[in-house]
Amino acid sequence: MTVMQEDSTLASLNLFRQQVADLDDAVRGDAARRLERWRPWITRASYLPSAGNLAAYLALRCHDIRDVQSELITWGASSLGRCEAYVLPNLEAVQGTLAALAGEARLPDRGAFALLDARLGVHTRDLFGEGPTPGIMVTFPSEAADDPVLIRDLLEAGMTVARINLAHDDEAAWGRMLLHLNAACEATGKSCRVLMDLAGPKVRTGQPRWPKKQDRLSTGEQLILATDEASLPDDLPGVTCTLPEAVRQAQVGQSVWFDDGKIGTLIERAEGGVLTLRVTHAPPKGAKLKAEKGINFPDTTLNLPALTDKDRQDVHFAVKHANMLGYSFVQTLGDVQALLDELEALDAPAGLGIVLKIETKLAVQNLADLMVKVAGTRPCGVMIARGDLAVELGFARLTEIQEEMLWLAEAAHLPVVWATQVLEGLVKKGEAKRGEFTDAANGVRAEVIMLNKGPFVVEGVREVSGIIGRMRQHFNKKRPQFRALNIAQPGTD
Repeated sequence: MTVMQEDSTLASLNLFRQQVADLDDAVRGDAARRLERWRPWITRASYLPSAGNLAAYLALRCHDIRDVQSELITWGASSLGRCEAYVLPNLEAVQGTLAALAGEARLPDRGAFALLDARLGVHTRDLFGEGPTPGIMVTFPSEAADDPVLIRDLLEAGMTVARINLAHDDEAAWGRMLLHLNAACEATGKSCRVLMDLAGPKVRTGQPRWPKKQDRLSTGEQLILATDEASLPDDLPGVTCTLPEAVRQAQVGQSVWFDDGKIGTLIERAEGGVLTLRVTHAPPKGAKLKAEKGINFPDTTLNLPALTDKDRQDVHFAVKHANMLGYSFVQTLGDVQALLDELEALDAPAGLGIVLKIETKLAVQNLADLMVKVAGTRPCGVMIARGDLAVELGFARLTEIQEEMLWLAEAAHLPVVWATQVLEGLVKKGEAKRGEFTDAANGVRAEVIMLNKGPFVVEGVREVSGIIGRMRQHFNKKRPQFRALNIAQPGTD
């Protein structure tokens, strides 16, 4: 390279250094303002560095830095593409690399990387214990109350977190499940955390009413959704909603989905607690609507408290027996404050954690605030409730959103639960499809993978345990880990 070329290259480098420095200044200023807003919520001083890192990540992601990333690569520097856990130290290190190329000695603060990088592990252990990562969460079926063998089999297969859904059964049944779990842990020498899932406002179908000679819904047909059975007509298929407030708040032109997105409808008329719906999505052979199936109102901002009277009663039991609470339908800071106040009134243990179940568009929008509000007070995790989110956002949009939620939670140094329909075919029917294994493998980027109940759930736990054992050698969050390959190598089998 000639002297002239060197001078030109150095000039280009210094111009780029200034661009990166300007970006750093903007990020730091924005992050400081965000953190100042959050600071009053943070009573656990140990969470302050993580909140600061989340603030820096959000500040960075306000900018489109794709051109900066491309140029960083040409200079042999980090592209910032995996900086979630340590945003400001990564920016500082990039500038140090560029300074070194310009002939200026500037060593990175490696301690700052290590300090922030360790926080996710600390917060994961606070919530889910000292077990392997990712752990495996299993939803107990009602039968588990009277089947200690099932619980022991699950534990031996690899379950590390037991999920008890407080929307079903009662305190007597939950108590028996816990007795069987404690006995299994003692017999096997294994440990298992307990998550008790609050029911939240249940938006489900009542008993459907069908006209004569009809028991299925097809695209183009009408369906009546009402607050009470007396409002259902005899000449059209109809069903009641367990949460009348949702029906009253919905408006014409908004969509309503049933049974995890199997049936899609559009509201044509809304009057007197009765919605007239037009079916816009159904299988080619039609769909049979059943009782106790979920209803989603993705276009309606439902003004409903996440913490119901039933939940408040159930919390009394949960604070005595659970390691963490699953908070269903949480959407706003007010929802979070309601549960925190309830726990404070009950003098709940400081180590009792909260897992935020992100199920709606509004919860996604408020995710950063929700995480800081909880994690600033007690252990916190995030559950990506992909079933509800798929209906709320659309299946195509979910693919993008679940990635963004993983990034945000990593920036907040909070553990994630990869939930809904993991190996669903295997768990329910004993036979999984190829795509389900790929989905389960993607789950190793989370700290816990959740399986729902089903006749073959023990087999499902064994399969997930095997997938975790293989895939965690290749990935740390979204960062590939380059262990030695055992394929495509000449002279190997």
